[in-house]
Amino acid sequence: MDILSFFEQHMEMTYVVILSVFLGIEVISRVPSVLHTPLMSGANAIHGVVIIGAIIVMGEAEKDNYLALILGFLAVILGTLNVVGGFVVTDRMLEMFKSKKNK
Repeated sequence: MDILSFFEQHMEMTYVVILSVFLGIEVISRVPSVLHTPLMSGANAIHGVVIIGAIIVMGEAEKDNYLALILGFLAVILGTLNVVGGFVVTDRMLEMFKSKKNK
């Protein structure tokens, strides 16, 4: 019942999130496959903001609020994996454009 009251109190925010999802899907679906990897690598690097936000949430959470601590910890772990993966993909992509030396 608490979930329904939350959505009733934050109806505008719910609409913004839903419209953002549809807009994001529409924008990403129109990106050519040649540009998809570089764009996603850059977006993954920007994901560091989520890591900072998760650290702030964990720091501000009360000690007995295990849900906030667990979600913050998972956000830090998954955000870090996303950032590292973005840099790995970018590095592999840039290696493809380097000229090969003749032996």
